[in-house]
Amino acid sequence: MKLYKYSLALILGFSTLVSCSDKMDLLNPNQQTSSTFGFNADDLEESVIAAYNHIRMEGSYARVGYTIDVCRGDEAWNSSQVWHMPFDDLNAEVTSDITWWPWREWYYTINVCNFAISRCGEDNSQLSNKMKRIKGQVLFLRGLSYYNLVGYYQNPPLITDYATYSSLDGLYTSNSTYDAVLDQVEKDFHEAMELLPSRDEGGEWAGGRATCGAAAGYYARALMMRQKYSDALTVLKDIIGKKYGTYRLMLNYGDNFREGSAYENNAESLFEVQYLDYGSQGTDDEWTPVNTSPNATQGSAIESNFGPGNYGGWADISASPWLYQLFKEERTTGGKLDPRLYWTIGTYETDWENFEYGNVAYTNTLKSTDNIVTNNTFGGLPIAKFTNLRTGLYSTVVTGLHDGINLRLMRYSDVLLRAAECENEVNGPTQQAIDWINEVRNRADLPDLELSDFNTADKLFEQIANVERPKEFGCEFGRGFDLIRWGFFYDSGRLLQLKEHGTVRRSTTGVKNPVSYSDVANDPELKSTFDTYISGHEFLPIVQQLMNNNPNLKGNSANYSSDNSTYFRESGCKVRPVVNLSK
Repeated sequence: MKLYKYSLALILGFSTLVSCSDKMDLLNPNQQTSSTFGFNADDLEESVIAAYNHIRMEGSYARVGYTIDVCRGDEAWNSSQVWHMPFDDLNAEVTSDITWWPWREWYYTINVCNFAISRCGEDNSQLSNKMKRIKGQVLFLRGLSYYNLVGYYQNPPLITDYATYSSLDGLYTSNSTYDAVLDQVEKDFHEAMELLPSRDEGGEWAGGRATCGAAAGYYARALMMRQKYSDALTVLKDIIGKKYGTYRLMLNYGDNFREGSAYENNAESLFEVQYLDYGSQGTDDEWTPVNTSPNATQGSAIESNFGPGNYGGWADISASPWLYQLFKEERTTGGKLDPRLYWTIGTYETDWENFEYGNVAYTNTLKSTDNIVTNNTFGGLPIAKFTNLRTGLYSTVVTGLHDGINLRLMRYSDVLLRAAECENEVNGPTQQAIDWINEVRNRADLPDLELSDFNTADKLFEQIANVERPKEFGCEFGRGFDLIRWGFFYDSGRLLQLKEHGTVRRSTTGVKNPVSYSDVANDPELKSTFDTYISGHEFLPIVQQLMNNNPNLKGNSANYSSDNSTYFRESGCKVRPVVNLSK
């Protein structure tokens, strides 16, 4: 399902749709209102579609909401040294307009979901199957909204009552705690798990709608946000055991990053954001933050952020040298480079001469002498994921919201690696954890890990966090969330490690060469994106204008540059120490 068709363009708050004239309230018979809309399944299906539509906006996943997390991690950096700079340097100011975009989009989605939930009632046993599925989807999407809000803003207001939220005065009420929001996230995902069918039902349930498998996967993620590893492990085992549908790894890793019905919504995908295939609809007449124009192409602008300037991209975000070197450290059983490198970073490698589309940048054949960089001034290794750099579809980036590749937000490989992580935390190191890791490695034709090489849980965690996950999910959404849940900002050793991973060379030459944080002070071309990290800025600040408009709303740790380490540890969470894997 590339794009849900909908007749209700936007549900913007039904309470505002009644008009007044002179002394009499008049109701437009052709206008939907809160008093006439949403009392049957057909109406509520429109609300569901409106909610799905809004996770495709620039502030949610179409550009800004997605790429903010990519560049706040250690796998990528801001090669334009302009756009996304405050998020890359982890020092965003409270006056930044862009910082507000995810907040805006996710609260819009919440409003739509709260409306639909209010029409469904609380007793699920009284609902028809159709209504159960409607309620399950909006619960999932509300859980997804708050999962993102708490991961970005730490203490956003928790609003579950449509009547309260739909009034302007109650739009942004007082802050909730981090734990209270995550409690609700867990509740929403858990309830959605019980209401939704699995992808095995087929049709739209295998074609893009949220399923019980998607809800279960995100429920496990939410549990892991507070290191509830035992509970998460139970859920992840159930997913692997096919309780919530049948999932498997695609034989070809690259199939997760192409558009078209042969690749999207495949058996590896638990949930993805739906975009129209390239050239299937619209023009680039309008690509605004609230892009709902029927004349606008319903794609993402992520390719434009990632794409090299020489190929028509905005050259904003590049892969880190650390990630590139990580791929180079290990060969397949056949002596080749890890094929995931091909789909993650757009460099020339001799190994790619007869691989997939070969050594290409879009449809342009690369030579060994070519020095492809993201930015023509500051260099950078081009990111290939969720672009057409490796697909042979067109010769240059089509700027704007044209890229139609669905964003895979959760893949089965994530389930396996999270299960391995949880197993290691609960019982580790164990052979079961190793087996789940090897299932992912085997797809890339990498040699099996051996339990005997991991004598402590700390060492196996290091392998999962800083080898297996970066190579499988490098430059995808979610790394920033992981760094927070692991507490990497709250430990001096881990913060130094992030500075090492985040060291980059701002130059168009030597972009593939190793770099070292120890050289930053003496080499003006070198920079570590984590050197500018300010305590509390692992989260985004709540923008000042929102607080000016609502005196009940307060800032978070980023607003006050306050340290979250004490709260993290007093909540029962721990930071695993850095382990040298070479020993």
